[in-house]
Amino acid sequence: MTKPQRLRMAIDITMTILSIILMGGNYLFPADIVHEILGLALFLLWAVHISLNRRWYGAIFKGKYNPYRVMQTVINSCILICTIFLMISGIILSNHIFTFLNIQGGLGFARIAHLLASHWYYLFMSLHIGLHIEMIANRIKQKKIAGNDKSNEDSKPQSTVRKIISHILLSLACAYGVYAFIARGVWKYLILKQQFFFFDLERGYILFALDYISIIILFATISHLIATRLKKNR
Repeated sequence: MTKPQRLRMAIDITMTILSIILMGGNYLFPADIVHEILGLALFLLWAVHISLNRRWYGAIFKGKYNPYRVMQTVINSCILICTIFLMISGIILSNHIFTFLNIQGGLGFARIAHLLASHWYYLFMSLHIGLHIEMIANRIKQKKIAGNDKSNEDSKPQSTVRKIISHILLSLACAYGVYAFIARGVWKYLILKQQFFFFDLERGYILFALDYISIIILFATISHLIATRLKKNR
């Protein structure tokens, strides 16, 4: 793996972790300034991410579009739109970092926009991760092959068992992701059926993180399966 690839992966992982933390709103921190700082950090990482992938953005209006490229472009564009809305609404709602702008109005719009954009962002981010699962899996496989001294005959039965176990674990994680998506009321935020964020303190922070990680796994798996089918039919 080259240095730029390592940098991209490190940034993507950091952005994913920050996104999970920020989904907890101000409930995860004793002071809301922490949420603002982490939100600003995520926005800056997005600026770096776009800069590193500027060639892709520059080629949006070039070349032919097949179904997979349409899917990829829609997901990435929606993430970018959600990020813009999150930053604008975050600046309006700011009680610390951006108070020097002295923005007085628009608090009602900003609160709704922030709630809506944050959950759609999380959904599209999960779908975006699914587009890169194959690439990540190939890199892990290459590392294993490079560090494996055993013969192929010995490793085949083991790899089959690992595949079966990994598929079972993935299925369980996706099933729990469906439960978490419903139990956490994420679908309600996506359609504004619930306009105020609710954090279940009885379930605690660890379960909150597990729930939102399982939701990422669920939608990333769905995205990966659709992308794989589109690539085969291309």
